[in-house]
Amino acid sequence: MTDQTLRIALAGGGAFGAKHAAALKRIEGVEVTAVVSADLEAAQRFATEQVVGRGVATLDEVLADKDVDAVILATPTPLHARQTLACLRAGKHVQVEIPLADSLADAQACLAEQERTGLVAMVGHTRRFNPSHQWVHQRVAAGELQVQQLDVQTYFLRRENLNALGQPRSWTDHLLWHHAAHTVDLFTYQTGSPVVQAHAVQGPIHPELGIAMDMSIQLRAENGAICTLSLSFNNDGPFGATFRYIGDTGTYLARYDDLMDGWEEPIDVSGVDVSMDGIELQDREFVAAIREGREPNASIRQVMACYRTLADLEMSLLAAG
Repeated sequence: MTDQTLRIALAGGGAFGAKHAAALKRIEGVEVTAVVSADLEAAQRFATEQVVGRGVATLDEVLADKDVDAVILATPTPLHARQTLACLRAGKHVQVEIPLADSLADAQACLAEQERTGLVAMVGHTRRFNPSHQWVHQRVAAGELQVQQLDVQTYFLRRENLNALGQPRSWTDHLLWHHAAHTVDLFTYQTGSPVVQAHAVQGPIHPELGIAMDMSIQLRAENGAICTLSLSFNNDGPFGATFRYIGDTGTYLARYDDLMDGWEEPIDVSGVDVSMDGIELQDREFVAAIREGREPNASIRQVMACYRTLADLEMSLLAAG
């Protein structure tokens, strides 16, 4: 597949579905042919608001459509692995939002199916694509910087089961299997070294949500680099994640697509890639990999080390009670 229009179906009509819809419209030769949401009315409303293809009621409908080449899944976490498998079995290339799965066994099943089909299967580990983190990665790759420590704060205020838009959620988010996945994967990606030591502690379990609202994770890479990650759903303040890279030749502070030095002076990263939107760059990689018949950055194979580490951390938390 080279110059012909790539027809993509989008599953998920929430905040991240809207981000993907906007990003895909900026990529030449791509058409969003269908949108799947919670129900047909919601799907049709989303398609109208985003000015993309028709709204449909179920993922099965687009998987049976021969005019759909690929699917992007921006659906609830508990559905990710099952829907990824369904897309691959239907012969569709697939990009699934982070996390790939909420268990190691499910992640491994997705990898096995990708290897069986040979289709492009990519996970939305967006930090690999944000211009801020790309800038750091390019310095590491050029031998100009070695990361000594990555210090990360990932904070939200979610004492009720609400999504990023403040709307009721039908599923429960998770600090370990969702939000920690960003940092665990980024740490190995930026250091180029596997995690050899991982430790986690967590705070009290929320009586209604049934999850830990606070968590602390420590990692050590084979090359000696360390990572300290603090996560909370209890933080009353700005939400999101802040990444501090402490390296041998500099300190850098990244927040989504923006980058500053250790003294919080802005660094211009506008020339790093063709866009300043990490989601768009992620989608561009998915499209390019399909057209070029190659493995994408953040393929299922490449991110499996992250899910093995998450499983190890989960086991340690369960053992600690």
